[in-house]
Amino acid sequence: MAKSDSSSVTSPELAKPIARRQPVQKTVHHGTFEEEESHRLGLLYLSFLALGLGIVTGVGAVLFRDLIGLLHNLFFNGVFAISYDANVFTSPSRWGAFIVLAPAVGAIIVTFLVSNFAPEAKGHGVPEVMDAIYYKEGRIRPIVALVKSLASAVAIGSGSSVGREGPIIQIGSALGSTLGQIIYMPVGQRIALVASGAGAGIAATFNTPIGGVMFAIELMMPEVSVSTFLPVAIATGAATFVGRWFLGQQPAFLVPPMQALTTDASAVILLILYAALGAITGVAAAGFIRGLHLVEDWFDRIPGRYARHILGMLLLGGLMYVLFITLGQYYVDGVGYATIESILVGHTSLAWLLALLFVCKAIATSMSLGSGSSGGIFSPSLFMGATLGGGFAALLQGIGVPLSISIPAFAMVGMGAMVGGGTGAVMTAVTMTFEMTREYDIVMPMILAVAASVGVRRLLSRENIYTLKLVRRGRAIPKALHANMFLIRHAREVMDTDIMVLPAEDSFDSFLREHEAEGRLRHVVVVRGSQILGVIRVNTGLRRGLEGTNTGITLGDIASRDYTIVGEDMVASDVIERIWRKNAFMAVVVRGHGVPRGDDVVGIITKEHVANSVAEGLKIYPR
Repeated sequence: MAKSDSSSVTSPELAKPIARRQPVQKTVHHGTFEEEESHRLGLLYLSFLALGLGIVTGVGAVLFRDLIGLLHNLFFNGVFAISYDANVFTSPSRWGAFIVLAPAVGAIIVTFLVSNFAPEAKGHGVPEVMDAIYYKEGRIRPIVALVKSLASAVAIGSGSSVGREGPIIQIGSALGSTLGQIIYMPVGQRIALVASGAGAGIAATFNTPIGGVMFAIELMMPEVSVSTFLPVAIATGAATFVGRWFLGQQPAFLVPPMQALTTDASAVILLILYAALGAITGVAAAGFIRGLHLVEDWFDRIPGRYARHILGMLLLGGLMYVLFITLGQYYVDGVGYATIESILVGHTSLAWLLALLFVCKAIATSMSLGSGSSGGIFSPSLFMGATLGGGFAALLQGIGVPLSISIPAFAMVGMGAMVGGGTGAVMTAVTMTFEMTREYDIVMPMILAVAASVGVRRLLSRENIYTLKLVRRGRAIPKALHANMFLIRHAREVMDTDIMVLPAEDSFDSFLREHEAEGRLRHVVVVRGSQILGVIRVNTGLRRGLEGTNTGITLGDIASRDYTIVGEDMVASDVIERIWRKNAFMAVVVRGHGVPRGDDVVGIITKEHVANSVAEGLKIYPR
């Protein structure tokens, strides 16, 4: 076991003169272990809370969609109606060319709401939820749910090129966090409710219960167990049920029967082409990630939040109108589901058109979010993936590849690959795309394409579209969920056996002189008779600083009582909990199960040994 080389004496008398030379760090404590445990909710009670959260989030998702429909009809045609099918192209606006002003008007409202009430509502929402989970103990201000819903509905309704899933994720998470703050509970359970709200929101929005659970697991949950998974599953299922109650059972996209793979030897070549599409999509995802943040940096140099947002939305309105007068549709306004549906049913299949729409959507989304809009990137990613995959298939058909190439199938695979590559949520990408289309034949090629996409994207950009935003703020986010293998090691595997068991009556000065030549850290267990009295951690090189002095103290005088006793068969997780519960800096490891005696001491475990054990446990995982 590696030893620490820091010079320290862990005792009240000898630590004082050294501590004055060290910078003081203030730590905010949010409750002791006993307080946390005393307020831990039973799994049944937590599940009932998750059920209520799922129902409320499901209703919120329905109301949010209705609000988008109302504002879309107002902005585009001045009609007070909530009826709006995002899978159908927007009819020509009654405002004609003045429709270019609609996104700008929406920008003014969005900027006002975000600037004055909830700055967290700016952007696509998911990074803010991840930041709350990993850095704010799952605390999200309740007002975020209201402001995010209003701001995002205005943004999408007025034509901003963003998705509605990011807002509902943040709304559901804010509701879960609020519930976790109203009812006192440990931080871990509050975070579980935050993740439950996020999964419930995305499941209700897309009618994808499995995808909602996968999203919460991959991006929202620091730890997965029965106690965290069950609330997520219940909330997601409840939200999906509510969504289906009001919106129907149909999937997000209605896709005609197709053949993604043949049943002969050509299927191998088709799989290679799907993998090639995944690699191309990985390049596109990396480009979109970098491009979005470059555009955001460019807009940040424009003084004034209102000015930069209005400018971005005027540019978007101009692009939207140019597409309308040249191609007959606005294409890049709002969530873009109509274009995706058109590709999946085979109505939009020209290679040049699909390539153009991919570029336009990437520019439109970057301008929208970069200038300060409020909305998600999931739907734009689906749009770009569908155009890229469909365009790739159309190109293969155009050059005469002698295979059964299905443009809708390649478009669906492209959707999953773009989402997986951009967000890093690979299981979410596969399951959600399948659930949104109910086309099972695309699962195998999609798994291959998503893997290729994520692999290529990570070569070009280590961070995904969510984590890069946080990393730029100095907020590191874990890239993977690891099994805590170090926690199952026994105390005897973690402990340091290079210790000394000495009587309390021994002179501290004599101890230093005897071990002066060693000049290293020693751990001492102090006993009085057969009883363990305390512990000392001392750097014997300290003798150089005390040369010529005679302290006259004994080991018993400086022995610290801040220790706990553990058995050598106790697993590391229980040792850590015992140290934390007792607020100890050292655990004395003893053999046997009776009353611990000095003769039973076999080693010690400090927090440094725990850290070393963690490091050794992580070495088995790829970086």
